[in-house]
Amino acid sequence: MSIVVIGSVAFDAIESPFGKSEKTIGGAATYFSVAASIFAPVRVVAVIGDDFGNEEMKVFEGRNIDTSGIVRIDGGRTFFWSGEYGFDLNVAQTRETQLNVFADFRPDLPESFRDSEMVFLANIAPELQLEVLEQVRDPKLVALDTMNYWIDSARDGLEEVIAKVDLLVINEGEARQLTDEPNLVKASRKLLSRGPRWIVIKRGEYGALMATGDDIFAAPAYPLEQVFDPTGAGDSFAGGLMGWLAAAKEVNDDQLRQAIVYGSIMASYTVEKFGLDRLREITRDDLDSRLAMFRKVTWLPE
Repeated sequence: MSIVVIGSVAFDAIESPFGKSEKTIGGAATYFSVAASIFAPVRVVAVIGDDFGNEEMKVFEGRNIDTSGIVRIDGGRTFFWSGEYGFDLNVAQTRETQLNVFADFRPDLPESFRDSEMVFLANIAPELQLEVLEQVRDPKLVALDTMNYWIDSARDGLEEVIAKVDLLVINEGEARQLTDEPNLVKASRKLLSRGPRWIVIKRGEYGALMATGDDIFAAPAYPLEQVFDPTGAGDSFAGGLMGWLAAAKEVNDDQLRQAIVYGSIMASYTVEKFGLDRLREITRDDLDSRLAMFRKVTWLPE
């Protein structure tokens, strides 16, 4: 199955206790598509400035990624984010955000994208996510991500989108903020009552929690000795998750459990280098090798 992702393609400047990068390619749609394309074809809808040239576009080359939905604005500059991490790598401190061409972004899906079987609404304004839902024809699965900014500033629109999606993928802080519930199991139950069939809560170095119906599933993060940059880990997690489901050609509770494990493994590679450097190196064989190690760590049954 094919996946269409709508989100940001960006430049990042990142500093952590283990080093820094003054300018690296980033953005939710970028991390997601590079991760998901290991499993399935991906179609990207985004906007860039003319500072994101042919050299930068190579991040998508050699992969099953259709970039015909990326619009370049002449004379404009690409979305830019600058942030830093302390020793608590679960928390990013934003130094600077420049929306640039992203400020006027209105997603217009190419005709060939509108029959995509899976849709991932990455972290953009809820009103734009709703516009995308009006353009896709009959997707088998629609998944949504968001952030605290939209929960604070566009709550009504966000609640409207949540009611229309099958899968909500958010972090634990956002789950608590959306529900006013400190307990994540209770928070997931409240979120399920708002429309989605599945809730997946990302917990950083502590793994992920899934809730559906009466069932709860929890998976740890893959244990690592070296973590350099957690930027994009959540988007890579979502890409691994959605990519696996697309390759499986079936969406059910059991497949989603497996997808969460692959998402966690994908994120574990992302954090090992700055930006997309590590993620661009890996293959499906690398993922399967780490899955074998994951089974030993967790006693995950074959």
